[in-house]
Amino acid sequence: MNRVKKIFEIMNYNKASLIRFEFVFKLLSFFIFTPIFLKSFTSIMKITGYQYITIENVSSFLLNPFTIVMLLILILLMTFYTMIDITTIIILLDGSYQKKKIKALDAFRISLRKCKSICKIRNIPLAFLVLFLIPFLNIGLTSSFITTIQIPEFILDFIIKNPFLLSLLIVLFLFFVFLLFRWIYSLHYFVLEDVSFKEARKKSKILSHKNLLKDIFTFIVVQISIALFYLLYIIIGILLILLLNQIFKKWILLKSVSSTIIWIFLALSFIFISLLSTPISYASISVLFYLHKMKKQEKIKSIHFEVHPESYQQTKKIKKWIVGLGILSIILGSFFTYGLYKGKYNLKIEYVRTMEVTAHRGASVHYPENTMSAFKGAKKMGADWIELDVQQTKDGKIIVSHDTNLYRITGVNKDVISMNYNEIKELDAGSFFDKKYKNERIPLLEDVISWAKFNHMKLNIELKPTGKEKNFEKTVIDIIKANHYEDDCVITSQVYSVLEHIKKYDKNIETVYVMSLAIGNIISLDKADHFSVEASNVNSALVNKIHKEGKELYVWTVNTKENIKKMIDYNVDNIITDNITLAKQTITESKTSNLINEYIKFIENLL
Repeated sequence: MNRVKKIFEIMNYNKASLIRFEFVFKLLSFFIFTPIFLKSFTSIMKITGYQYITIENVSSFLLNPFTIVMLLILILLMTFYTMIDITTIIILLDGSYQKKKIKALDAFRISLRKCKSICKIRNIPLAFLVLFLIPFLNIGLTSSFITTIQIPEFILDFIIKNPFLLSLLIVLFLFFVFLLFRWIYSLHYFVLEDVSFKEARKKSKILSHKNLLKDIFTFIVVQISIALFYLLYIIIGILLILLLNQIFKKWILLKSVSSTIIWIFLALSFIFISLLSTPISYASISVLFYLHKMKKQEKIKSIHFEVHPESYQQTKKIKKWIVGLGILSIILGSFFTYGLYKGKYNLKIEYVRTMEVTAHRGASVHYPENTMSAFKGAKKMGADWIELDVQQTKDGKIIVSHDTNLYRITGVNKDVISMNYNEIKELDAGSFFDKKYKNERIPLLEDVISWAKFNHMKLNIELKPTGKEKNFEKTVIDIIKANHYEDDCVITSQVYSVLEHIKKYDKNIETVYVMSLAIGNIISLDKADHFSVEASNVNSALVNKIHKEGKELYVWTVNTKENIKKMIDYNVDNIITDNITLAKQTITESKTSNLINEYIKFIENLL
């Protein structure tokens, strides 16, 4: 606990400069540098002749020699920019260790000089530490570029269902954590002692020797302390706000003031913790760095600073400005909130949601996938659409199956395209899920359409070609048209040429291009009436771009409440999910949800 105390002491000494720097740095990241880097990536696409990038062309784009060179340069620039953030924090913390008040601008100037050496060839491996090792511990590095990568849900599902792969990834993660903590002091040696990265790594390994487990424990304690502090801070604040609401419930004007304070409090709390997360993480490393060096009686080399006594006066002025702005925000915000209470404005998030829910392979969590039981279950659970996959048999029949090989769902190790339907219809497609579904069969597409039409269900029919089919697209369209089902389904595929063939055969059939990657001007893919994008690739800009063209956006596979809420906020048109009930409930709840109510509900549940 003594270590934790020292961490917050070293943070406190130059806290004004740390907060100032982080605030300005994050603003510059958000408004200037992030857009510049994104624009640079778009420029690389244009120069190499790519209007868009999907899973079908991403490999050719990435293997382009020009792309490789330019992406390496871009990564180095991103590393350099991120290093400025890290280095400035380390310099300010070193000033705190020396009990010297340091200006944020002075620390930034020194940081720029230090970061120049990253461009030396011998220090290039430093990018590896910054880009790949630090995010593994999620230690608050929020420079807008080097953050925890969001792994697509379909990849996560695949990993979780594969015990060997999951075990391998856990071992690799632990190895990287071990490696990181052996190198954890490299940046301090690099910044404070001006040694090469190779020398810094060597010194770090010696310094962390015999202290590895203690260091990891200290770091975990610090991270947990930050989370608990923030949670406690929020709970106490909201409890006080609820008390104020009770006291002033008869006086609308006073209640409007307390509501305004809620919003200011929540916003400032979030900003405060965001700004301090990175400095606190590096403060813990700095304290351990100095403690280990003293214990080993190793000489501590510190940066020479010019002391600025006027910093104390500046801090007092800043405090006055903060208090003044706080009072002004409460006054102006109170007038606005008072107007809400009096009905002059209406900002309630209480509008009709049009987002629809598609059952992924039917209700596949509760029934064997792509079977009539799964489709009937999806209807009972309230799904608006059913997503299913189709394959062509040897004798030209269209059956409903996700896999080209039937071994996983039937135990028969044969491809669909090599079997006649008479063979397939005898196979057991339910026992793999549960023995009670032993008599479940693989259905024909026409049987599913007949059922869906009678039950007023819409179908998302995904074509999965192997390249061996004959008139695959035409056969599917003929079945749809024979059942007069054109207006209640969409034809989807991850292969764009499938959509081209469909439009060539019947331009009125609605098509959807399924993408696990969606970068660039995807709107130029004009054979797609709509788009279906993997959840981790969806953002507000993409949604707006697609909606602006009058097209719809389907998102797959959205299984958690957090991601469902995110898609609601993005205003996507349709989510494809394995958890139909959760999706429907979350959409219903969202009609009247707002941030304050969520926090209040959380506090009430605790009490």
